[in-house]
Amino acid sequence: MAARHVEHVEMSGHIVDSLLLPKVLDAILSRGAEYHIQEFRVGARQDDPSYARIEVRADAPAVLESVLAEIHPHGAVPVHPADCTVAVADLAGAFPDGFYCSTNFRTEVRLGGEWVGVEDQEMDCGVVIDPEGGAARCVPMVGVRAGDKVVVGRRGIRVFPPESAGKRHDLFEFMTSAVSSEKPKAVSVREIAAAMRRTKAAGEKILAVLGPAVVHTGGGELVAKLIRDGYLHVLFAGNALATHDIEQAFYGTSLGVSLEKGLPTDEGHEHHLRTINSIRRVGGIKQAVAAGRLTSGIMYECVKRDIPYVLAGSIRDDGPLPDVVTDVIQSQDAMRRLIPGVGFCLMVATTLHSIAVGNLLPGWVRVACVDISPATVTKLMDRGSTQTVGIVSDAEPFLRALVAELDKAGAA
Repeated sequence: MAARHVEHVEMSGHIVDSLLLPKVLDAILSRGAEYHIQEFRVGARQDDPSYARIEVRADAPAVLESVLAEIHPHGAVPVHPADCTVAVADLAGAFPDGFYCSTNFRTEVRLGGEWVGVEDQEMDCGVVIDPEGGAARCVPMVGVRAGDKVVVGRRGIRVFPPESAGKRHDLFEFMTSAVSSEKPKAVSVREIAAAMRRTKAAGEKILAVLGPAVVHTGGGELVAKLIRDGYLHVLFAGNALATHDIEQAFYGTSLGVSLEKGLPTDEGHEHHLRTINSIRRVGGIKQAVAAGRLTSGIMYECVKRDIPYVLAGSIRDDGPLPDVVTDVIQSQDAMRRLIPGVGFCLMVATTLHSIAVGNLLPGWVRVACVDISPATVTKLMDRGSTQTVGIVSDAEPFLRALVAELDKAGAA
């Protein structure tokens, strides 16, 4: 029996060289629908956009809806756009049924016949229209309030996925979405350093997401130097990174192991607890710096140079330090407040924090993820952070090479 349910969609931009068109056609066929390309214009040059108008046919409305939901994030939008549809949230902390689920790609909604950019772009959120009806923003589920106007369905929404192949201007963009376990690390480090320099020169912020292995491997002073040199502007971490960083400042150890000799010290297993206790007794990290108790390390440099940080707690934390945010929803909100203006994110040696922060970042923020385990980078990309380049390396050797590359460029 012939397909009876039809929708016409269109795509424009670098849909050929970015492989967006093949993805859309494959999604249509793999879900049991059919397509007919009614119009197709290919850009004559590398920088020219292409255009496709596609008729999608399915035997059942549910199949058609499934196809449209799949191809929408790839930039396939209805030919005849209408204003977006909204429904009023009937209770706090939950979206209305049928809500639009956001991606981390740049998104616009149609309001009063005009396309309006969605603010605070983030994946796995809903889109809320302001009371005046002239603006829209991504809101996490827990942030919904009763009475909010929430976008439902896909009408009046268009997504702008990354146009990778046609817009590559440097090696970093070719590396993106690849785990460079067997690739020249010196080249990767050089391109990450160049991306950081460009971000800084553009007046954008560089965000660091760090795990305790940064300190365990002896990289704490290297991170402190990055802060002093103006290459880190925001820090996200957990209780362990801050604790062992301060432990090093107090005792010269990390988890009781001397960072100078590489050997366990007498009663060293107590050092991290004594460190936490000392900070709790003075009221927090900033108070320890003000009192002259803490005089070196990553957290010291953050306080002295007014670098904002979020220490997000976990179920396994000792103490924790007074600065640690133990409510995960409050941690997310604190991170969201610091993300606007971030142009580059450096993630080193932390799986859970890397994935969590990756979910909060818009798709146009470049990410470099460094971990001794390739699985960390793979998990990050599988969760949707496709703008990530991965380097398989221990923390200290990577940080040492990065600092040397930045120093070399500064001297030049």
